[in-house]
Formats: sequence, structure tokens, C-alpha cells
Amino acid sequence: MKDYEKTHAAFEWEIPKTFNFGGDVVDVWARDPERLALIWCNAEGAEARYTYADIAALTNKLATVLKAAGLEKGDRILVVLPRIPEWQIAIVACTKLGVIPIPCITMLTQKDLDYRFDHSEAKGVITTLENCGKIDPDRPLALRLAVCSGDAAPAGWSSYEKEMEAASDVFDPVSVAIDDPAILYYTSGSTGNPKGVAHGARALYTWRGSAWYWLDLRPGDTIWCTADTGWSKAGTSILFGPWSCGATALFYDGPFEPAKRFGILEKYNVSVFCAAATELRRLIGEEPPAAGLPALRLTVSAGESVNPEVVTRWKDLTGAQLLDGYGQTETLMTVLNYPSMAVKPGSMGRPLPGVEMAVLADDGDGLAATDQPGRLAMKLPNPQVMLGYWRDADRTAASIVKIDGTDWFVTGDRARCDADGYLFYEGRDDDVIGSAGYRIGPMEVENALIEHPAVQESAVVGSPDPDRGEIVCAYVVLNAGFQADDTLIKELQDFVKASTAPYKYPRKIVFADELPKTVTGKIRRRDLRDLEYGHA
Repeated sequence: MKDYEKTHAAFEWEIPKTFNFGGDVVDVWARDPERLALIWCNAEGAEARYTYADIAALTNKLATVLKAAGLEKGDRILVVLPRIPEWQIAIVACTKLGVIPIPCITMLTQKDLDYRFDHSEAKGVITTLENCGKIDPDRPLALRLAVCSGDAAPAGWSSYEKEMEAASDVFDPVSVAIDDPAILYYTSGSTGNPKGVAHGARALYTWRGSAWYWLDLRPGDTIWCTADTGWSKAGTSILFGPWSCGATALFYDGPFEPAKRFGILEKYNVSVFCAAATELRRLIGEEPPAAGLPALRLTVSAGESVNPEVVTRWKDLTGAQLLDGYGQTETLMTVLNYPSMAVKPGSMGRPLPGVEMAVLADDGDGLAATDQPGRLAMKLPNPQVMLGYWRDADRTAASIVKIDGTDWFVTGDRARCDADGYLFYEGRDDDVIGSAGYRIGPMEVENALIEHPAVQESAVVGSPDPDRGEIVCAYVVLNAGFQADDTLIKELQDFVKASTAPYKYPRKIVFADELPKTVTGKIRRRDLRDLEYGHA
């Protein structure tokens, strides 16, 4: 894209009537037997490379395994896998059969997974041997497939390796209508349990838009995105986006060690790097290779705002442009900065070609004035927007407002728009906490805390943090007989880690005599959040 204005004005989505990502993308690129799809490596130095032809054959095998287990188009299965090639193989195999994958990070606990099983009525699961114990052995499932890495599968489970060895590599992808459900993500809300966000096949198709214009991907590129496997961002920059462009994805399975990141970028000639702002803030304190990073031409970040000073420092260190972007699980990537467009410090950028965004006035009467904060919304219809919240028509309807005869999807975020059309993030309309790229619902943490005998009640809010954007802060009212001290803080933190995914634990705990509440008894989290930001 050389001219943003012309490209955005002229762009029209040409959406096919049917779309099967496995058959229409992976199998097509597989006609070139040398085209590299995936480079996998880990912290121990192991490495594997897969061409698109390899991926096509392996996903045919797994689709055959899924079908033999009795799974059919429209069925749901949980994919609980770390950063290993089996993750891509599982997701693409599901698309070939029309099964709806539910990507889940491996940090989820049995309680987290039980909710997803129950809410989605999933019929199967693919996970690693280490995570089999999180799956209720009495839960009736058509498929329990474990990546065993040479070990024996537990009782009641099938070995991924053995099933794949016996399966045929010939499979005819099913026909998937563009509005058929194709993938289901669970994302945290401000109240209650995580929401199921259902996307149609049209979303898998439209993911190519941000790969074209934001990531600027082309065949021959190698992109490394550090997102976790349960995030929709993995679809943007690890799977659906890069593979739609015929690019190579680097998949690194290892801990975040800032000193090693530059070495990986250098070794694999990464041309596009995607990382959370949290990581980039740490990396600018490291020294890049003496020879520089000549292959790296672009770095992008999303999930939380990148500080302007980080953008400048990164450019000085690597020579690569750093472009911030904004998106949601419900809408994919929508507001972005682009390589050919001037960047304004602190701005999310401008709407993706094919997307129209607006800032709605708080009074509900039309659009907000220039530079006036309001509710960020996306014009409908748009193929990037979710089909809806899974089996929650009321919640889906509540996310849409009509203004002057036009429907808008209200993101729940606040923004302002300047005279040049650049959008600036102003915070959340609700109480969801954005920490190091994760979205954390306060109720999930409060529900875990209340199970501890010391806790009478709690309120969880985001507290500003220079490295993570926000951290989870819990205001806790204790039951009688418990001492508010550092020992109890550590005990409560460990308790939450054991009850739900560890990244959700409160890094800050404040003991209080009472919590602020409305006249109807609802906790006023906003007051506590304002208090935290006031302290900062």
C-alpha cells in the first residue's frame, strides 16, 4: 500500500460464498513443494521445518483421525497445545473437516477448561501428555488425543503419534459456507465467565487484510509472533494471516529471555517481528547483534499501547519501523499504523482498508466531535466482525447500536479521533484489565479469591504498570481472625495461581476495611481503579 487514502477509499471485500482455510489456502500453497510454511525451534536448541506440502499432508492425516473418531462439521473441540507444530496442524485439520477448534492456552486450569467444555458442548480435546490430567476422566468425549512425544498415552487417551502414523494423508476438505462457524475463542469480560466469541469462515478469509497492509507480508518473508496459542492474535500473525500470504511463520517454544530474543531474530533472518509492548519495553534494554539485524524490516505490536519512547528507541536499536495496532477478538485487527503512512506518536493509527470506525458520542446522539473522547465503534455489516457471542443472543444484541439508520458494533473501548482521522486510545468502557497482552476479567480473579477462607469479599481492578501496561490489583476485605501481612499476600497470590490460570493472579493486594459500593450494593470498581491511577 503506497497511498492509504486511495487504498482505503477504493477497497471492497470480495468474499467468496464458501471458504475452507485448509483446502483453499494451505493445499493451494502446497502445490509448490519447496515453499516453507513453518520453522519451529525451542529453548533447548531443537528445530524442525515444514513446507506447505508437509502441512497439507499432516493436516489431511489429522482430519482423517478426527473423522474416524466420529467428529463432524460443526462439532467443537478444545485445542490445548503450547507452541509446537501440532498446534498449527490441529487448527488447520479442524478447518478441513469443518470442526470448530477452540484454541486454549496451556496455563488454563481444570476449572477453566471445564467451563469451556460445558459452555461450548465440545466433543473432543487435543492436548499434551502433561495436560491430560486437567481433563475430567468421566467427561464423555468422542476424542481424547494426546501428543505423547514417545511416551505411552494415559488410559482412555489415544496417542497422537500412533494415530497419525496409521492415518491416510488423503482427505477431501468439506464445503464450508462463509457464515458457517469456523473458530471459537473465549475472552474475558468485566463480569461473569469468559465470553465465547464465534467467528465464521469469513473471518478466516478476512484475516489476510491486516497481513497485507499492517504486517506487509509477502512470499519469502519470515514472521515471528510471540503471542500465545489461545489468543486471536495468533491467528493474525502466526497462522491465518501469514499463511494466507504464503509467508513462513517462526514458532519458538521457550520462556521469555530478553537476552536471547535478538539472537533468534538474527539466526532465522526474521523480516517481520510481532511482540507485545511488555516484551519490547524489556528488549530496548538489551544489545542487538554487532552486525545488526539486516533482515528485520518491520516490527508490530498490539494488545496494549506502545509508549512513543519505545518506538523511537527500537528504531535506533534495530533500524526497523515499529507500528502499533488495535484489534479485538470480536473484530480482528481494525485500527492500525502502516509502513507507508506517517505515524503520530501515541496513535493507534487509522482504520484498516475494508473497515470503517467511528467515535460515538457518549450521549448516544451521533458521532463525537473532533478530539472529543467517546465510544469506539465499527460500522456494520463487516465480514471481520464475529458471528456473535456463543449462544448468547442478548449479549450480542447489546453490543450493537443503531445511529441514523446504521448499525455499529460498540467495542467497549474509548477513543478520540483527530482532524486527520487518526484514532487515539482512551481506555476501557468496562473493567477488563489489559496486562502484558492478556485480557483479564476481574470476576475471574474475585471468584478465585473468595474461595480462600481469609477473604470476605474483594474487588479486582487494573493498576498502571510501566512494563505490563496494567497489573491485577485486588482490594481485599478479610474475615475476622486473619492478619493482613506479607505472608497472607503471598498465600493469596499462590491460591489464585492454583485456582485459575497463573497469569491472572493479583500482583498487588491491598487490604481494606470495606469496598466502595452503589446504593444497590454493587461494588464500584471504577472508584478503585481511579484510585490506583491517581496514585500512579
